[in-house]
Amino acid sequence: MIRRSGVLAGTVLLLLAYAIPVQAAPKSWWKPRASAAIRWQIQFTGRLDLSVNATVFDVDGDGTTAAQVATLHKRGAKAICYVSAGSYEDWRADAKRFPAAVLGADLDGWPGEKWLDVRRWDVLGPIMKARFQGCARKGFDAVDPDNLDGYANSNGVGLTAADQLTYNRRIAALAHGLGLAVGLKNDLDQVKQLAPAFDFAVNEQCAYYHECELLTPFVAQGKPVFEIEYEVTTSTFCPASRKLGFAAIRKKQSLSEWRQTC
Repeated sequence: MIRRSGVLAGTVLLLLAYAIPVQAAPKSWWKPRASAAIRWQIQFTGRLDLSVNATVFDVDGDGTTAAQVATLHKRGAKAICYVSAGSYEDWRADAKRFPAAVLGADLDGWPGEKWLDVRRWDVLGPIMKARFQGCARKGFDAVDPDNLDGYANSNGVGLTAADQLTYNRRIAALAHGLGLAVGLKNDLDQVKQLAPAFDFAVNEQCAYYHECELLTPFVAQGKPVFEIEYEVTTSTFCPASRKLGFAAIRKKQSLSEWRQTC
């Protein structure tokens, strides 16, 4: 999603509620390597086109079947499972699991979505675990958890940068505990702190906003940056993206099968 700006017993119980542990990580998961030559595709709408010439596919976790993931694997491709980890979406099958107490302000321009109070890991941790487990059961190699930058937007619940760092690291540990690679979606202001915990970055419009340099810590650690541009032409952004070592494509904001590669 596009980056937007935007008494003692009770105390003990509260602390325990926020300290839900995440399971120990397995020995290995997919660890992609940085390269501007990676052929990749991201598609969330329309009939999923598995014939696209790509080795990495970022697709909706709910809308993609295990059989489709298996087809990608037979072609030698990796599959990334899109999940919104920082927002409530009223059309998802598990929407009723989100109590009103964790819902914040509406996401500007995205009907049916609200920011989540990511401080409430006691509530959100089990929900996100179930979502990631669903990705793992379908055979996905990684997760693309969206909206991990609520603190930088008008979220309605008073999130701070520290709150976001804690939550994002928990999300990364949760994915790794299930044997899944995990990407950092946008959240450019915290890349330096978070790159060690994540396996790749997915960014929207860093060229358009003139902020691609903020993502270079990923490449410096040998981790890929999957860049999406909507408004800038390939002749404008591709030379710089290749120089930075980013795997960049141009898409329509509908995120249909259409794409232009560098």
